[in-house]
Amino acid sequence: MPSISRTVRIGSSHGLHARPAKLFAQAAKEAGIPITVAKDSGTPVNAASILGVIALGVEQGDYVTLTADGDTAETALDTLAELLTTDHDAA
Repeated sequence: MPSISRTVRIGSSHGLHARPAKLFAQAAKEAGIPITVAKDSGTPVNAASILGVIALGVEQGDYVTLTADGDTAETALDTLAELLTTDHDAA
């Protein structure tokens, strides 16, 4: 099965800092398939690695590309895209 990619815009008003990055990395790990995330055209990192995700320095409004391999890739990317577009910093 070929890789599936999706580009999404970050919704959290403070970007992917510790809390939203943790939620994202946990969801990527729970998907049980290889998933990477890259900021703009940068080097992809393991989406299940909270440190890798934080190191991307993703801010609100930035675009990231998610790539997944496996039978459940479409569903996993749907879940992760929803997490990234949600503002986890809203009161």
